[in-house]
Amino acid sequence: MAELLDGEGLASRIKGELAERAARLASAGRPVGLGTVLVGDDGPSARYVAMKHADCEEVGIVSFGVHLPADASQREIEDAVDAMNADSRVHSVLVQLPLPAGIDEERVLLRVDPAKDVDGLHPTNLGRLVMGAPGPLPCTPAGIVELLAAHHVPVEGRHVVIVGRGLTIGRPLALLLALKRPGCNAAVTVVHTGVADIGAMTRQGDVVVAAAGVAGLVTADMVKPGAAVVGAGTSWSGRRLLSDVADDVADVAGWITPRLGGVGPMTRAMLVRNAVLAAERVSL
Repeated sequence: MAELLDGEGLASRIKGELAERAARLASAGRPVGLGTVLVGDDGPSARYVAMKHADCEEVGIVSFGVHLPADASQREIEDAVDAMNADSRVHSVLVQLPLPAGIDEERVLLRVDPAKDVDGLHPTNLGRLVMGAPGPLPCTPAGIVELLAAHHVPVEGRHVVIVGRGLTIGRPLALLLALKRPGCNAAVTVVHTGVADIGAMTRQGDVVVAAAGVAGLVTADMVKPGAAVVGAGTSWSGRRLLSDVADDVADVAGWITPRLGGVGPMTRAMLVRNAVLAAERVSL
């Protein structure tokens, strides 16, 4: 049976270390501040933002939340982002997606000051990732790299196969894992649901990351025995959260993320880390 890649426990340890760093800033009169912009009353989005505020409270980060009505205009949303950019108490900004129909999400996201980009997905920061330059890393890819390293999964010089080419996970994760840095430096292959035989690719992987958002996409026959398998993509069936990795993969893999408590907690921990790092860049 595969060893579980416990993201919940690791995220808790990381947040404990971040709490110490946040406390040092607060004691110097420079508390870490995270601003969030939520538009409308979408249940999952509201819960996600609430979780972020809870994470902030746990670590000692001050939250600045703006909740606009669903009929807020493009200008009103952009004005809220501009206010966060201009507020020296706010070191990082999170715009919760999706935004209501009719709103140009790209315009809103580009409005965020790259120095306050807590998600690490602003084009400026993605460009820094391409160059291997310092900057806020995309949260889920950074969390996956941390998770693999903490469980001593061999990555450097190994073959990583990523299923999914999305902006939040697949593409930036491929860039990050290919960099010559500890815990990365891998040979990376990216495939997607448009590939006829995904299994022919994944069976070559020492590490397989499923990030396509298709429930049960990666099955046991698609995994090399002993490989590490990360379920980063999710979808919903009613109120049940489903993984891109089928349950039978645990019988073949050497390491595997649990359906709950794997990548998700690490994504949130990396967002908190980006917020603390942004404050340290300004304050220290």
